[in-house]
Amino acid sequence: MTDTLRPGTTTGPAPERVSFFATATAQRLLAFASLIVMVIVFSVLSPNFMQTSNIIAILQAASVNGVLAIAVTLIIITGGIDLSVGTMMTFCAVVTGVVLTNMGMPLWTGVIAAILTGACAGFASGTFVARMMIPPFIATLGMMMILRGLSLITTGARPIYFNNTPGFDQISRGSLVGQVFPSVPVPNGVLILFAVAIAVSFILNRTVLGRYTYALGSNEEAMRLSGVNTAAWKTAIYTLAGAIVGIAGLLIASRLNSAQPALGMGYELEAIAAVVIGGTSLSGGRGTVLGSLIGALIIAVLANGLRVLSVAQEWQIVAMGAIIIAAVYADQLRRQKTG
Repeated sequence: MTDTLRPGTTTGPAPERVSFFATATAQRLLAFASLIVMVIVFSVLSPNFMQTSNIIAILQAASVNGVLAIAVTLIIITGGIDLSVGTMMTFCAVVTGVVLTNMGMPLWTGVIAAILTGACAGFASGTFVARMMIPPFIATLGMMMILRGLSLITTGARPIYFNNTPGFDQISRGSLVGQVFPSVPVPNGVLILFAVAIAVSFILNRTVLGRYTYALGSNEEAMRLSGVNTAAWKTAIYTLAGAIVGIAGLLIASRLNSAQPALGMGYELEAIAAVVIGGTSLSGGRGTVLGSLIGALIIAVLANGLRVLSVAQEWQIVAMGAIIIAAVYADQLRRQKTG
């Protein structure tokens, strides 16, 4: 006599329950709660923290780091890493400066040039990683040095200013919302950050590219054995991430109203930190744009709050390092509990 299984029953052992506190959702909630606590603490310690000008400064900083974090999120979900996003951002800004200032081209051409430059640099990194089989750490470290050198060579190690390009500074510092609601002067850079976040979230959750992004980080070999051209898809992801970095290059250049060829070093570490703080696993296969946005806000609030409290720059760096270590340790614990 055979047993009949009712729908939803299984014959195997019951699956092991995973604690809610070991999930990525829990880490995002914890990160968001930490953000709220930080805002409250800094507001109590300094009345200057919640001033409108300071809030705008935080949002401006978060817009650049947030866009970079979104780009890095795509790479880390695949199980890779990109150390070149900081200098790539700078090179995109430099190319924009050459197109708009040195060549005197219209504003829209500079925008396209920045995004295409980032896409090309991302394509090169993706080719090194996916087709030449160079480890992502080494490939992007080399790309970081190449782009840093090209930025210095292109500019002669001198900044390019956009004083003769009307409207360029408004890309990041202007406020379309403020023109309609003067009491809510949200910078355009923040609107661009949200637009990029929404677009990339849609790609990750509703497109084939998004599904393959997670699949590459979860089990790339299984994808390859099932007939998927993993090299092509991984290169496409790096290219998309590079295009997003190009947008960050526009934002930083507009914010400073100049392209600074020596800028960029260190931005990649803050972007990676934001991604890990937001719950994206360094082992790949798991992560969200929302988590990375929360992480970027945490870093921006922490840096700004410590500056408002007149904490020395050296101690700000120490605090950032401690947060990175804590976030990575939390990711290790979560992987052990869910493994």
